[in-house]
Amino acid sequence: MAATRLIALHVNKGKTVAQCLADRTDYSQNAAKTNDGEFISSYECDPKTADEEFLLSKRQYQHITGRQQKNNIIAYQIRQSFKPGEITPEEANQVGYETAMRWTKGKHAFIVATHIDKSHIHNVRPDRAMRKAV
Repeated sequence: MAATRLIALHVNKGKTVAQCLADRTDYSQNAAKTNDGEFISSYECDPKTADEEFLLSKRQYQHITGRQQKNNIIAYQIRQSFKPGEITPEEANQVGYETAMRWTKGKHAFIVATHIDKSHIHNVRPDRAMRKAV
C-alpha cells in the first residue's frame, strides 16, 4: 500500500510562477531518477512543455474568471511512496496515473514521474492548479 501525500505548491521567494513551475517539472522528470524518462506518463499535456502548458492554463483561468487561485497555489503535487520490493516502476507509474485521474476527474492536465533512485520507488505528480483547493 502506497503512502500518499497531497502538497499544495506555492511560488518560492524571489522567483516567478514560471520559474517555480519549471523547477518543479524539471525535478520530477530528472533523467537520473526516471531511467532517462522511461517512467514518465502524462495526461492532456506534453511532459517536455508541461510547465509552460500549466502556466498558460493558469493565466487563461484568471483571465476568463477574473479570480486568483486561493492562497496563490500554483499547482498540486501528489507524492506516493512504496515499500522496497512492493511494486515495479511500471506498476507504480500506473498507480500514480490512476490516482491522478481519480483526483482530477480527467479535467486537468498532469504528469506522473516515477523515481527509482532510492531504495523505495516513489511517484512525483505535479498538475496545474485551477478552480479550487481540494
